[in-house]
Amino acid sequence: MTLALRLAERGLYTTQPNPRVGCVIVKNNQIKGQGAHLKAGEPHAEVFALREAGLNAKGADVYVTLEPCAHYGRTPPCVDALINAGVKRVIVAMQDPNPLVAGSGIKRLQAHGIVVEVGLLEKESNALNLGFVTRMVSGLPYVRSKIAASLDGRTALNNGKSQWITGESARLDVQNWRAQSCAILTGIGTVLADNPSMSVRLDNISRQPLRVIVDSNLQTPVNCNMLNSELLSKSPLLIAYAQDSNNNESRLSDAGAQMLHIPDKNGLVDLQALLIQLGLRDINEILLEAGQGLNGAFFQLGLIDELMFYFAPKIMGADAQGMFAISELIDMQQATDLQILDVRQIGRDIRLRAKPDKYIT
Repeated sequence: MTLALRLAERGLYTTQPNPRVGCVIVKNNQIKGQGAHLKAGEPHAEVFALREAGLNAKGADVYVTLEPCAHYGRTPPCVDALINAGVKRVIVAMQDPNPLVAGSGIKRLQAHGIVVEVGLLEKESNALNLGFVTRMVSGLPYVRSKIAASLDGRTALNNGKSQWITGESARLDVQNWRAQSCAILTGIGTVLADNPSMSVRLDNISRQPLRVIVDSNLQTPVNCNMLNSELLSKSPLLIAYAQDSNNNESRLSDAGAQMLHIPDKNGLVDLQALLIQLGLRDINEILLEAGQGLNGAFFQLGLIDELMFYFAPKIMGADAQGMFAISELIDMQQATDLQILDVRQIGRDIRLRAKPDKYIT
């Protein structure tokens, strides 16, 4: 199953919106076939493994990181392929949370006399598909907030300058997280201050994620880098807005942006509704790359699933901008506790990943 998980990782940057799945077929203590799902619309991991195993699949054990599908999608059901191949036993890391599957694949295999065992390395399989699982269960994407900061917790100077807080190695690491995300989300403040492209800049990666700007008052400049025509052909841009007092909607739409009018009662972008819309677009994972304003808004609404801090060995001072613009706390009991997931050094910087245990009430 560990090998199956490693095979599944081959689809880390390419399977979206499908889950990452690996499969290994074993007979007489020998590996007879292995495969991974690499791209939506292409064969699933079980099919590749069965092709490699050939006649050796009959009477074999199958290790697969996610419950085999039992429905017709872009490809036929994998359970049919396993049944027709005559496998003896299927060891599944985790049940598929997709309502179209949700145990039906397991039941169908069992109905044909195939022994099914579930739960081997379930935690690891779940971690590999956090976005897919979150969307299937809640309808919302998994939101991972990336924050580059100094050791005193500052993300930009008071004048808005922030390039570059972290070193080249940390910035390259961020590119890998962008590549595995379905969407990169930022705010108008970052667009106006830094004029980023928010694209994946890795030579071996061809797929570009959707880019999203939260721009309540529709201030996005038509000549900004995110509206570069060459980039738009590879990576769509969605601008979520609340009001258009300057009549910019048609101008930005003509420039190639997709527009989403989604106001809340305060005349700002409704962030919860935005995530629902992105979930409906099959977005599994979002990398939130924003300033203290948008980070604070997401955080205060309880919409951040994971925080990824890159701490640089710098001191920027009390007048520099912080990480989260949130309401003032008056008691330490209101502070948000974090569960540390991972800490490691990336070049000269420290990357710390954490999950909020609870949110401000």
